[in-house]
Amino acid sequence: MKLFRILYLYIMGYVDIQVSGYFTERFVNLCFAKSVFLWKLDRTSSFEIRARISVSDFQKIRNIAKSSKCKVHIVSKKGIPFLLHRYQKRKIFAITFVVVAILILGLTRFVWNVEIKCDGEIDRQQILDILSESGIEKGKLISEINTAKAINEICMKNEKIAWCGIKIEGTNVIVSLEMATLQE
Repeated sequence: MKLFRILYLYIMGYVDIQVSGYFTERFVNLCFAKSVFLWKLDRTSSFEIRARISVSDFQKIRNIAKSSKCKVHIVSKKGIPFLLHRYQKRKIFAITFVVVAILILGLTRFVWNVEIKCDGEIDRQQILDILSESGIEKGKLISEINTAKAINEICMKNEKIAWCGIKIEGTNVIVSLEMATLQE
């Protein structure tokens, strides 16, 4: 649960702060009393601590710092809001990044290569035709592929095949075939 909260705070933004003064323990206790979430709390000296705090909680600590007679300094700002603010003037860069990310995510959902591995001689075009009839071909959505149906079709339509396996790795479909040995 704590990991999800920290992930949420990264999305919402957080600040690394340095608190200095004689009553840093009182500052921490007042923060916890007022439900201000501090994490990565670290004492750097007897009069100084460092911590991380969310952007929304940072507004609350002004009064806490005054009442505990401590000074708060921002060391660094992290999270998506600060990242977006940094690239606010580079809108073309941000738009291009989003478009490329969407394209990559979209294109990885399709089959781009069908590979046939066989230990003997086989008519590869016949296997590709059977796969196409079963719904496995280039450009097909990976989520729509039924490998069990394709395996059954290949084994039923070709007596030379003893075993067939289909594995999906990324955007590749790998069909492994074992040939039956004929005994006389």
